[in-house]
Amino acid sequence: MRISIQTIVRGALMTGAVGVFLAISPLEVAAQDRMPMRIAVEGAFPPFNYLDANNKLQGFDIDIANALCEVGKFECEFIIEKWDDIIPNLVAGKYDSIISSMSMSLERRQKVAFTEKYYNSPSVFIARKDSAISDVSPAALSDKILGVTSSTAQESYANHLYPDMKKTVFRSSPELYKGLADGSVDIILEDKLAIYDWIANTKAGSCCEFKGPDLVDITYFGEGAGIALRLDDKERLARLNEALKSIKADGTYDMINAKYFPFSIQ
Repeated sequence: MRISIQTIVRGALMTGAVGVFLAISPLEVAAQDRMPMRIAVEGAFPPFNYLDANNKLQGFDIDIANALCEVGKFECEFIIEKWDDIIPNLVAGKYDSIISSMSMSLERRQKVAFTEKYYNSPSVFIARKDSAISDVSPAALSDKILGVTSSTAQESYANHLYPDMKKTVFRSSPELYKGLADGSVDIILEDKLAIYDWIANTKAGSCCEFKGPDLVDITYFGEGAGIALRLDDKERLARLNEALKSIKADGTYDMINAKYFPFSIQ
């Protein structure tokens, strides 16, 4: 039998009862204190964010986001978004943040605000092991076909520093890797950590290897990956930065890091 709180209170008043306390669950109190946050992710950038066999979001970004939601007292909802639309739709208010391995380039900083970085990774060229490519300068690659992913820092870098090189633009990282493996392109430019697992731990990736030095140009690749928010979202930005500081201090970040990489990516 269900008795409403209103009925209990009414009965207490009618009988003159005193000392009536209404128990409220700690979870209900916590929920009231939580700030809503809709989080956009691409869902196609393993091992950082991807859909598993059960169509459930997994990856480093997702684990970090969940930890930040817990520590920062956010009520979080994940939204899968196409990469090309991810910043425009953040600005339009369709969600509140982007936790999707977004590099903090100067160009992006003009459109969105970023938290402190939550990881750092250089970009790098990758080619097949049977390729004769060793020099990755613009002159040496002038007759090759370069693969990049659409609307990424790597695409911007290639367009500006390798303007004369023929390019194939792929919609997602998995498609980019497949294009390299099947010979559709001669060489690709990608985030080093993003492609690390594919090269080190998959049969398809065993075809290929890094070429040339790590690329760390701040103009194009920024100062690491950050969480993007609207420019005027000061309160959420401050709470996320505090939460990020907390998970790094209490060891949570290190545990998530170790789950995906055998080395620190801070």
